[in-house]
Amino acid sequence: MYKTLNTPDGSQIAYQSRAGKNPGIVFLSGFMSDMMGTKASYLEEFCEQWGRSYVRFDYFGHGSSSGQLEEGTLSRWLEDVLLVIDTLTKGPQVLVGSSLGAWLMILAAMKRIERIRGLVGIAAAPDFTEDFKRLTNDQEKALNLDGICYIPSQYGGNPYPITRRLIEDAKLHYVLKAPIPLQCSVRLLHGLSDKDVSWQKSVQLAECLESKDVTITLIKEGDHRLSEESHLRLLAEYLCEFF
Repeated sequence: MYKTLNTPDGSQIAYQSRAGKNPGIVFLSGFMSDMMGTKASYLEEFCEQWGRSYVRFDYFGHGSSSGQLEEGTLSRWLEDVLLVIDTLTKGPQVLVGSSLGAWLMILAAMKRIERIRGLVGIAAAPDFTEDFKRLTNDQEKALNLDGICYIPSQYGGNPYPITRRLIEDAKLHYVLKAPIPLQCSVRLLHGLSDKDVSWQKSVQLAECLESKDVTITLIKEGDHRLSEESHLRLLAEYLCEFF
């Protein structure tokens, strides 16, 4: 069962949390994912085992939270992340971001530097909207005419709705164009078999981070989800470094 956190505009963020020691963990899920996924649930068990505080939640338009996905933007989702950190956590935190969540964790960490013990990115997708320059002619036409197009999922699920609003707003939040002023420890996991987000994204991110303590682990057979038991064990090993 989840609880809800009210936002300034009256929307509600659905979340689950557990009390525990700090540094705690905050999980930031991917685009069209929610707080009930495999990695989010695994982290719940991990934090219970280690006695750590933990928060997982759904962005605006995702999962059990208010709103329509098509109305979401990076700015809105970043507001959600910051509200969760400010309202539901105390003391130092480790942000774990999956795909879109890894982009948001970088943005949030720059806004809350004093609260961040470390960052763990899983199939990090910073600036992923820039890749939509490679849309097909039909997708580009739909985006121009209707303000929205749909990109098929590599895993047989619902297609990803991509809006002109999302693309334009995201330009305000690009992080790979200049050095990223973060000095905390950063750990990045990425699959070489990722068909959604190239592993080079994690390398680009590592190169832009000013921190000297950045490690990338590339998994030869790993896809974008990185939710196999062996992948989750690697995630746990990374997290233990922060305790």
